[in-house]
Amino acid sequence: MILWGSLVNAAAIVAGGAAGLLLPRMNEKFQRTAVQGMAIALCVLGIMMAMKTEQYVWMVISLAAGGVIGEWLQIERRFEQAGAWLERIVPARRDGSPIGKAFVTASLVYCIGAMAILGAVDSGVRHDHEVLYAKSVMDGFLSIVFASTLGAGVLFSAAPVLAYQGLIALAAAGVAGAFDPAAIETVTAEVSAVGGVLIIGIGINLLEIKKIAVANLLPAVAIMGAVMAAKLAFGG
Repeated sequence: MILWGSLVNAAAIVAGGAAGLLLPRMNEKFQRTAVQGMAIALCVLGIMMAMKTEQYVWMVISLAAGGVIGEWLQIERRFEQAGAWLERIVPARRDGSPIGKAFVTASLVYCIGAMAILGAVDSGVRHDHEVLYAKSVMDGFLSIVFASTLGAGVLFSAAPVLAYQGLIALAAAGVAGAFDPAAIETVTAEVSAVGGVLIIGIGINLLEIKKIAVANLLPAVAIMGAVMAAKLAFGG
């Protein structure tokens, strides 16, 4: 079943988030320090991912073009609207943790990264879900931390994760015959490098250094994927 790995991943996020909500409420000072620690770790992860690119110029072009498209589509605003809608229908946590912020932050963290892309591709091409199983374990533990510090919105991030990874898996299954495994790995590496830049943006947002509309940069991931696929197809 092509979508099985994505379904397991979504279930792990919900389970981890539910467990995190059962933890005792954390002191505001401790909560802020914990979030800052996660933010710094995300920045380091993003830098490690971004440094693996061998197509720096195309990375810059993809981010610039993706930002323009994202602003035009107002992706960030739509994420925020979804978060605001959740805040209206879901009872607020006792500590007043913003559900919308938790939903947006967790959704972006879980969707952007090498494992999300490569795992979904493996599910679609080879029906091999091992990468997504490993990601499920990681996301489950991360959901515990996110939910205990950011709130219930983390649980709802399972929906965009399922949709995002599911679509990648289905698309990969459809084009599997056009590229060999090595080519797919090359495309995935460059797409993940762009994702690393976006993860740095998420970390900066959590540190409250500067508000970056990370969601508006999401089209850059698709642009880099399309560019790399075209380069490989035409021997570039």
